[in-house]
This record gives sequence, structure tokens and C-alpha cells, in this order.
Amino acid sequence: MARKRIREDDEAMIDMTPMLDIVFIMLIFFIVTTSFVKEAGIEVNKPKAANQTKQKNANIFIAVKDTGEIWFDKRRVDIELVGSQIEKMLAEQPTDVIIIQADKNAKHGVVVDVMDAIKEAGSNLRISIAAAKG
Repeated sequence: MARKRIREDDEAMIDMTPMLDIVFIMLIFFIVTTSFVKEAGIEVNKPKAANQTKQKNANIFIAVKDTGEIWFDKRRVDIELVGSQIEKMLAEQPTDVIIIQADKNAKHGVVVDVMDAIKEAGSNLRISIAAAKG
């Protein structure tokens, strides 16, 4: 009587393909659902404030330098294009808060122009001014 012997190594094999499929699908899910923060791209000397609150859902930043330059998404932008750039970013990543990082020596008129452009892009947007902890 010849019996067919099964090796122990063959019994212990587990098919890894379904597990790899699940891990790959989870990776795609996390990449798609992650919200990316659009930094202004430059560092400004922010004014100090004693009382400040941190905005939790803000992922769009606009910087205004002391020279009057406006920076958005790591590139310099003219004031006429701020509204269209905001609309484009809101289509990609909806948010209700936009943060302006204005230099403490920036001209008030430029900051107000940026605020007007933001309000034209979305009337329900909240605007916050960034400040250094002081």
C-alpha cells in the first residue's frame, strides 16, 4: 500500500495575494482622502499677538511680504489673479478658512486688496490673519 506523503512545508503555505490587495486598496484610500496644505511658500515676519486661536481646517495660505509681493502656493501672484487662484484651489480642496500671513511691515492696502479678492472668490469664506505668539 503506497501512501502519498504530503510534506509539511506545502501545508504551511499561505496565499499572500488577497492581503496585498487589501493593503494596496487601503493605501490608495488614504492617499485620495488626505488633504494637503497649500503653504504660501515664503516666510514672513508676522506681528506678535497676545491672544490667538489656531484654525483647525485651514489648508490655504496666502503671504504678503513687506514689499507688497503676494505669494500663493510657492509662487508670486499678482493681485488681479488672487481671486482666480483661490477659486481654483477651492475646486480642488474645499475649505471655509483662508489664512493670510502678512508681514508686520506690509502695507495695509495690499492686505485689504487680498481680503477683497478672497471674498470675491467665495463669499462664505472666513479670513484669518496669522500672528506670531507673543
